[in-house]
Amino acid sequence: MKEIRIHGRGGQGSLVLAQFMAIAALEDEKYGQAFPFLGGGGERRGKPIMAFCRLSDRPIRIRSRITEPDYVIVQDATILDEIDVEDGLKPGGIILINTDRDLRDLGLKTSQAVTTSAEALARRILGRPIINTALLGTFACLSRELSLEAVLKAVRSKFPGELGEKNGQVVQESYREFLTQINR
Repeated sequence: MKEIRIHGRGGQGSLVLAQFMAIAALEDEKYGQAFPFLGGGGERRGKPIMAFCRLSDRPIRIRSRITEPDYVIVQDATILDEIDVEDGLKPGGIILINTDRDLRDLGLKTSQAVTTSAEALARRILGRPIINTALLGTFACLSRELSLEAVLKAVRSKFPGELGEKNGQVVQESYREFLTQINR
């Protein structure tokens, strides 16, 4: 089983990102589980929140927060000043961060971190900084836990029509961009 912890801010779509992952797992004939942790005060726009996702080849019976993730996704790099996103990261775990900043400037202790400019890609294609589908495509490429085809089906099932096609384009381009980055 692979466990993913997503750090974002209220209104950024952290839970939607986790749900896309869980739906894509089902499309890949795996099991998926997605749920939020709102910190006891409910989600407020701009406040730090966490969402979680589990992916497995077997039924998932555990129903608790993820404290030792295999992957961490950071939707907003300013959270790094407020929360230790490396906390509990499993040995060999990877952190994916949405930022234009250089990784060396982020002050992380781990070398197992990568950055992507999800916001720039989303703005270019969607005209808005809706980053969850860009991070989804990058995560699929980075982790190989989900197939690109399954991720596209998950996105298009939630967003039919033109919105689904545009978000599908964001997924595909983020996947390709990251593939190009790692093949350099």
